[in-house]
Amino acid sequence: MSIVVNKQNNKGAKSSDSQREAEGRGRALSAIRNIGIIAHIDAGKTTTSERILYYSGKVHKIGEVHDGTATMDWMIQEQERGITITSAATTCFWNDRQINIIDTPGHVDFTVEVERSLRVLDGAVGVFCAVGGVQPQSETVWRQATKYSVPRLAFVNKMDRMGADFLKVVGEMQEKLRAPAVAIQLPIGAAETFSGVVDLIKMRGINFSEGDMGSNVEYIGIPAELAAEAEAYRVELIEKVAEVDEELLEAYMEDADVSEQALIAALRRATIANHIVPVLVGSSLKNKGVQPLLDAVVDYLPSPLDVKAVIGISPKNEAELEREASDFEPLTGLVFKMASDKFVGKLAFVRIYAGQLKKGQNIFNPRTRKRERIGRLLRLHANHREDVDALYAGEIGGMVGQKLFTTGDTVCTENEPIVLENIEFPEPVISMAIEPRSTADKDALVDALQDLSEEDPTFHTSIHEETGQTIIQGMGELHLEILKDRLLREYKVRANAGKPMVAYRESVSAKGEGSFTFERDIGGESHFACLNLQVAPASEGAGNSIEFDVSANIIPNEYRKGIEQGIADALLTGVLGNYAIIDTKVKVVGGQAHATESSEMAFRSAAVMALRAAVGNSKPVLLEPIMLLEIETPEEHLGDVMGDLNSRRGRVREIKATNDLQIVQADVPLAEVFGYATSLRSLTKGRASYSMEPQAFEPVPASMEASILNR
Repeated sequence: MSIVVNKQNNKGAKSSDSQREAEGRGRALSAIRNIGIIAHIDAGKTTTSERILYYSGKVHKIGEVHDGTATMDWMIQEQERGITITSAATTCFWNDRQINIIDTPGHVDFTVEVERSLRVLDGAVGVFCAVGGVQPQSETVWRQATKYSVPRLAFVNKMDRMGADFLKVVGEMQEKLRAPAVAIQLPIGAAETFSGVVDLIKMRGINFSEGDMGSNVEYIGIPAELAAEAEAYRVELIEKVAEVDEELLEAYMEDADVSEQALIAALRRATIANHIVPVLVGSSLKNKGVQPLLDAVVDYLPSPLDVKAVIGISPKNEAELEREASDFEPLTGLVFKMASDKFVGKLAFVRIYAGQLKKGQNIFNPRTRKRERIGRLLRLHANHREDVDALYAGEIGGMVGQKLFTTGDTVCTENEPIVLENIEFPEPVISMAIEPRSTADKDALVDALQDLSEEDPTFHTSIHEETGQTIIQGMGELHLEILKDRLLREYKVRANAGKPMVAYRESVSAKGEGSFTFERDIGGESHFACLNLQVAPASEGAGNSIEFDVSANIIPNEYRKGIEQGIADALLTGVLGNYAIIDTKVKVVGGQAHATESSEMAFRSAAVMALRAAVGNSKPVLLEPIMLLEIETPEEHLGDVMGDLNSRRGRVREIKATNDLQIVQADVPLAEVFGYATSLRSLTKGRASYSMEPQAFEPVPASMEASILNR
């Protein structure tokens, strides 16, 4: 059942959307764009963001990633390494539209930043390298955007580089990403001859001046050598949009030369519906093509009014609630990121979907069922903050000092509460032990690790039961390296860290059963429970499932919650090496209860032991994380790279040539790629580069299992 909240007020709000500015409530909702910049590492996301800020007047000097001066890469670790580590939010204005931008990392170790950003954004710009095309992390971020149904534009960057091929990249998007990619521009020239673009919507050429950082845009006729090609691609554009838009199809049937206005309107509808991905081209570093990209963001990506109303659950009765994008709906927001700021303290990034969030207001957290008062509200520009009195529907900002909120929490009012869908994060795949260098550092280390784990849901800390060591877990070597660096620089904590350890998993390879009878006197009372379980392997990536195939006469329903909790506890610890069990089906097939002596606690304990017995009888296997490695190397070093991969138990998927480089894709166990950056640099005299992302879990070879389990 869907409940539409305060619908009458919302109608008035939509009709008076333009009154927001006059009443001091910020830009009209229809004039707001909430977008993210997503891409594979080194595709040029941050460079593109810097040009957007410059041309929109937000900054007066272009920052460069390679110089460590990029506005959006403000962390010292980002400036030193030339990569984006944390997503940075900012606001700029273009053609009287407010564009809220989140620049996300491209490195797989920081995929959490992409995940939570896409959860709250209305649109995205995917940046692709004109030489590299669709790379592994391009596919990952594209899948993340698809999961949240985020409308996208694509910007093929680095058209000035040797080997750039715009149409090849568009083809790869269609083939590898299954994206409905359609070119709305063509490049004028390529590599050193790249000078501008052809606009297929308005059928004109666009040049960008060299002398004033590309600020002066010159509109020209289409070069004669491109006229026929441009005409053909415009026809293809119109036909593809007409296939998914009835209004344009009708106009096209009447006149094949549809009007510019009709094409723009249809392309906007098709993009918002995820039926079309418009593809633009340029070179951000050379200051070419960014202004038309901004025009496309305004023209084709949705405003908060264009996306579906956000849906949540009432914590009172679990009924479905719907909240439209309006200042007059009940307050509805989502905390999508936490950060520790040395100037303002604990900072919560929040997206307001509906209603108004005002300074001094009491807000409610349905997870903790507690309310808290808003102290300060901020508008964000990378690491700079601007105090504001209120945040309105469609806006992204920051709340300062909220102690009860964490990533994924809903912001609402106590009298009209709502719970929005939480954000799912991947589990860590690598761990290491860490300890303070002195007793003086001990408490500071605990506090710092707590702050960092609140900021980053993919960073976990725990205490090893047997050794008492503090264990930190993350998404990769670089992830943990950055966190160690932040401990020293930001928190002034001196700590020693051990070598990285792989986060193995366990599963079953056959069907098996197990049972356990719990009989014990506790505190003078008898407790009894008998349980029979059956386990079987599930398909890869399916996760765990629990099913009851036993009548309530045998095991009363009142004990089922305790059984589920016991099974869940046992799945976390495994039977081979205390690693979590994954991809396993668990079925309760029998048991016995006593009329007076059975209890939920007894069945929970019986479930733990019965599952351990069942898994032990189901040929348990130890699994290790497998990484997809993509290596770009000059051809003369290909043999050395291949030999090294073989020594690391790598399985080569594909080798393809691109200009003077060989691109190798291989599956390699995570345990074998620790320190790979140093090894690859040595093998290729620093000329090769690589990227990797988690692919799957696979059984550990029998010859290695015993040593891993210390048997």
